[in-house]
Amino acid sequence: MKYIQKKRPAANGAGNCIGFNHNPLIEDLQAVLRCAGLPIRDPVMVDGKLHRFHVVGDHPKSLNGWYVFYNDGNVAGAFGCWKRGISLTWCAKTGTEMTDDERIAFRQRMEEARNAREVEETIRRKDAATRASGIWKSAPLATNNHPYLIRKSVGNHGLRLHKESLVVPLRSSDGVLCSLQFIDADGKKRFLSGGRMTGCYFPIGAPMGTLCICEGYATGASLHEASGYGVAVAFSCNNLLPVALTLRAKFPRTKIILCADNDTKTVGNPGLTHAREAAVAIGGFLAVPPCHGDFNDLHRGEKS
Repeated sequence: MKYIQKKRPAANGAGNCIGFNHNPLIEDLQAVLRCAGLPIRDPVMVDGKLHRFHVVGDHPKSLNGWYVFYNDGNVAGAFGCWKRGISLTWCAKTGTEMTDDERIAFRQRMEEARNAREVEETIRRKDAATRASGIWKSAPLATNNHPYLIRKSVGNHGLRLHKESLVVPLRSSDGVLCSLQFIDADGKKRFLSGGRMTGCYFPIGAPMGTLCICEGYATGASLHEASGYGVAVAFSCNNLLPVALTLRAKFPRTKIILCADNDTKTVGNPGLTHAREAAVAIGGFLAVPPCHGDFNDLHRGEKS
């Protein structure tokens, strides 16, 4: 967890606080969450227990945010978001303002918060895996005439169908189903809430000497259909490195190619940056489309 070492911020937008009439502490804690990009509508509870909450802007039924705050005379706590990978700690006093006893108590409380978060995350992942298994088992095999596959000019390589959306399974290196991705006809994508993503991937084909790693399903299908190589779909640029490390450990002698999305129109070109980082980390190779876009764009002959 990252430690935010600063005093309570001035409470702005107190009208967003529900159930408390101008409680400065509650308003301050809501402001802390809001400043971290995790706006919360419900009142913050300072009771030493881990609470999950809906992050404004997320799926209406989701509870991706979490927090735990203590008040032992020195208000402190931890908070974050499973979906965004945020994990922060906060204290009303700075490190220099705390006494030795307060610093010891703060560290103990943060350890308790970390343990509570890990327990909750384990529960969330197990629940998501159970839900994923139920959906996957009952979902029929998708066909090549799904609108998304037609638009992307690729075939179905083991996908299923759920409520008219394609279903892509996320599996661990030992093949355990951890979560699902849903892709609708227009290409909108979402993941099953609570599921594990880091290090998980969707395999297309078999790694017969050469293995490609890419971000999205359409890109992976394009690479496999054009080359015959085995492909691992990592689902996001942030997951390229975890997947690359996982597959390097599983296939130490296989040639691995990181196939980047060339995000030239995004600051920092995250697709290329993360792919290059992963290639360097595992001693792999890097492939980059010649212009803006991904290998599915290249496959379809699109230029932008």
